[in-house]
Amino acid sequence: MPKLVQRSFFAVCALILLTSLAARAQGRVIYSDTADAHHDIAQAIVTAHHEHKRIILDFGGNWCIDCQVLDIYFHQPPNLELLQDNFVLVHVDIGHYDRNADVAAKYGIPLEHGVPKLAVLDDQGRLLYGQVKGEFKSMSKMDASSVTQFLNQWKPKAKA
Repeated sequence: MPKLVQRSFFAVCALILLTSLAARAQGRVIYSDTADAHHDIAQAIVTAHHEHKRIILDFGGNWCIDCQVLDIYFHQPPNLELLQDNFVLVHVDIGHYDRNADVAAKYGIPLEHGVPKLAVLDDQGRLLYGQVKGEFKSMSKMDASSVTQFLNQWKPKAKA
């Protein structure tokens, strides 16, 4: 197949994939505007401690297509199993950058670089990692394997 035809084919496939993801994401409510992030995180710490899991704080907004795609990727194999077995997921609604700024600041998450942003906490609620540069802000241009890699990197180590 000539290179120009091959490039065109891949470009069309990528466009179809992005269109499909965008269509699936429309109208999905991930981040509750009535949730109490402080309470949800406190509950996640209790659960994570009892279940020997880590906590992922997912900062984002329902209007954010990249946040929507991240959530879709969280719920696809093998990510769903990795997430369920190793993490407690807390969605933190940032509204239109006017909600839960104090929570983001507490965990060193700068929202000015865009969302989604993730923080990983241990089962005591201590920060292990926080995205500061917008590593996933172009999630709609990334594939699910980037989430798999992230989850594998931050899952708890197996006890000896």
